Amino acid sequence: MLTTIIYRSHLCHDVPVKALEGMVAAANLRNAEANVTGILLFNGTHFFQLLEGPEEQVRRIYHDISQDPRHYNLVELLCDHGPTRRFGKVGMELFDLREHAREEVLQNVLDKGTSPYQLTYNDRALQFFRTFVESTEKGNYYEIPPAESWEFVPTTISDELGPYKASTASEYTLALQPIIDPLAQEIIALEALIFTHDGEISNTYFEGLSGDDIYEIDLTSKKVAFEMVRERDLRGQILSVNLLPMTLVKIPHAVDYLLHEIKINGLVPEQIVVEFTEHEVVSGIEEFTAAVRVLKSAGISVAIDNFGAGFAGLQLLAQFQPDRIKINAELIRDVHKSGPRQAIVQAIIRCCRSLEIVVSALGVEKAEEWMWLESAGISHFQGNLFARPYRQGTPSISWPEKKELL
Repeated sequence: MLTTIIYRSHLCHDVPVKALEGMVAAANLRNAEANVTGILLFNGTHFFQLLEGPEEQVRRIYHDISQDPRHYNLVELLCDHGPTRRFGKVGMELFDLREHAREEVLQNVLDKGTSPYQLTYNDRALQFFRTFVESTEKGNYYEIPPAESWEFVPTTISDELGPYKASTASEYTLALQPIIDPLAQEIIALEALIFTHDGEISNTYFEGLSGDDIYEIDLTSKKVAFEMVRERDLRGQILSVNLLPMTLVKIPHAVDYLLHEIKINGLVPEQIVVEFTEHEVVSGIEEFTAAVRVLKSAGISVAIDNFGAGFAGLQLLAQFQPDRIKINAELIRDVHKSGPRQAIVQAIIRCCRSLEIVVSALGVEKAEEWMWLESAGISHFQGNLFARPYRQGTPSISWPEKKELL
């Protein structure tokens, strides 16, 4: 299968520009052996390269390129497939943008085309060339330092209580994972997560339920979460709890139940955030929206959890505006080197910013992910990079500290 990969990267500061000739010569030999062709643009700071050829060979060469220490901040902008090569005769030709007028570079690139059809910038891959040459992507491209620039220093666990054991639930236990502002070193909220006694997260437990049982358990587990906050003396913290949207539809008294349990456990509605997951289709959207209005009228904040992962995210966002959305971990994974993920995350941020909705990121595990997301405008995070779900006492948080430059 003929595959095209386009990426962009930053030349390391300690690599002399004159080394480019040798790099291109080596790339020509390597690409010729693998039957891979391409075009390389360089503007004095950044590389922009298109690779074409058999899928296995293109991916292998791209993997080797990504491991090359002479550049960093490598972002894959496109991975696509097509019937013919755009540049079939070029092993790896370099265009140094500093030596050509922009119009000349664009036309020279088109002149190198070997496609049976005339190349134009209506071609999606070539649109990336135009954007790079005209430098119109600068507002979307963030330079981040190496992961080693930061040290993550864990706090000491001060509460040595054992795993929380609810008096009203024997099938599962709860764990806490904080949502934090890393640079401000502030805990925004604690999220209560259902775990099986074997340590599996809630999805595993709910998969064993059928019919409307899942909604009954979903609702009653919030009682357990409120009890845990009371028993752990965490009543000064904001608490986030997950709720299936259809729980509000299937169980008419669900809102009254939540408000009652909040009150008898010494909490107030204003410190509770109900996070609606979007993994199921909301069939009773009017009933659901009416219940959300009651929740918000009582002072409870609402959020959409795992936004971008399921069926109902955009529908829920259009039907009611939550106070917060949490971007799904799959969109966050390796966002620092994925152009499509970056574009989607930026679109979500722009949308939420226009609606004054707070955005947080789930599943952050790498320092580079966090740095890119901070650059994009997100300041609230949840993930193992900072704190794992903790079933004993309160979570230990690893706060980032900038390393001193030697």
